[in-house]
Amino acid sequence: MSVAKPQGTMLGHPKGLFLLFTTELWERFSYYAMRAILVLYLVDAVQSQGGHGLGWTQADALSLYGTFTGLVYLTPLIGGWLADTYLGQRKAIVIGGALMAAGQFILGTPHAWVQGMETEVFYVGLGVLILGNGLFKPNISTMVGDLYEEGDHRRDGAFTIFYMGINVGAFLSGIIVGSVVAYFDGNFQAGFLCAGIGMVLSLIIQFVFAQKLLGDIGRVPAAQLEKEKAAERGEIRKEPLTKVERDRIKVIMIMGLFTIIFWAGFEQAGGLMNLFTNDFTDRMIGSWEVPTTWFQSLNAMFIVIFAPVVASIWIRLGKNEPNSPVKFALGLILLGIGFLFMIGAVLEMGGDASAKSSMWWLVGAYFFHTMGELCLSPIGLSMVTKLAPLRIASLMMGAWFLFVAAANKIGGVVGSFIGHGGAKEEQLANAMSIFAGIAITAALSGVILYFMSDKLVDWMHGAEDGHHTEEEALEEEIAITAEHEAIKR
Repeated sequence: MSVAKPQGTMLGHPKGLFLLFTTELWERFSYYAMRAILVLYLVDAVQSQGGHGLGWTQADALSLYGTFTGLVYLTPLIGGWLADTYLGQRKAIVIGGALMAAGQFILGTPHAWVQGMETEVFYVGLGVLILGNGLFKPNISTMVGDLYEEGDHRRDGAFTIFYMGINVGAFLSGIIVGSVVAYFDGNFQAGFLCAGIGMVLSLIIQFVFAQKLLGDIGRVPAAQLEKEKAAERGEIRKEPLTKVERDRIKVIMIMGLFTIIFWAGFEQAGGLMNLFTNDFTDRMIGSWEVPTTWFQSLNAMFIVIFAPVVASIWIRLGKNEPNSPVKFALGLILLGIGFLFMIGAVLEMGGDASAKSSMWWLVGAYFFHTMGELCLSPIGLSMVTKLAPLRIASLMMGAWFLFVAAANKIGGVVGSFIGHGGAKEEQLANAMSIFAGIAITAALSGVILYFMSDKLVDWMHGAEDGHHTEEEALEEEIAITAEHEAIKR
């Protein structure tokens, strides 16, 4: 069965790319809007006490946040398999998007409508959202690649354009949802409804333009297409892994352990750092208070600005460009430096929980965390694609997702050490311990990985020895960053 390619281009790319760009922009707006207010909603006082939340302790809220974000990276493995085997990518995206919209609207159900069952309704909404994310997340980025024939030089630029859509959506989410919540006097239900509307916009765009701009792309399950290709070329004989392949898999597994450490620290952004921003940061500019959620947009903004810069730096280093393990080590150390800014914020308060720290500490922390991310996460994706044996490449990428899922859950557990309630002074002291612990762990891990790098490169057996022109390498580096953002976000 042949799959009809769409017709028509815009700016030298298939028009379908801009459909997928817009669809993903609104979907990521929806997800990150919800992520920005989730913990704040959980810890806000219950309605009977004048609040709009569920009245959870910070520890319980951060633990739940870790479970949620972990499942967000776990369920795409199932969603991708369902799309490849049964549904096709297009149908999976529509079903997933509908579930995500439903989940957001369930979370936005006014407490007065479900008195006494607020927590149960919250869990239902969260569960529906996770299932929808699992179907949507892995499939839309795959369709970007399907727009291009194998070897098409435009693919790199396509992922860069798509990546911009992801980060525009992520950037707008925190600002818009924060403004909506503030406008409705701290009613987080309005924020969830805003996120749901973003998801509905994403679905409407798909329904109206998909067939015209995408043709038959994503309609036929990949397994069905693969069977036809296998029949054409004959059955492929399965062979055991060679020593070189086993060594390369060892590198993926070892680097995966270090990536857990990085993401467990990095994901404090939506959890512990979000609470610190809300409770202990001076967010006043004159007589106006910056909404807490706006700080969640800093990462996306820094990525858009600095991803091409970092990619260009690697290329300009030429033969002095560090190898993947050294870049990973640098990413971990930059994460640790970011948490030094959080330690500075706590020290500025001098142990007085009624005092407020400068918001510039947070800006510095998010900046260095983003720099660490750009040194580590696109490099990790590139490394897996270079090292994984072709016949188990999807399995290895799935394993990489599992490392990220585990990191998110561990990050939630680490953040929950802030304690169950208690005095603000105690919470501040616990936050200081957590920030310091993450900074030390990240820095030590970076140093250990640096000294392991030569051995890991030996186990790669020349996988990093390829040579490109400067222009080709820069395009590849930016595209790798883009593909990772497509997966990560």
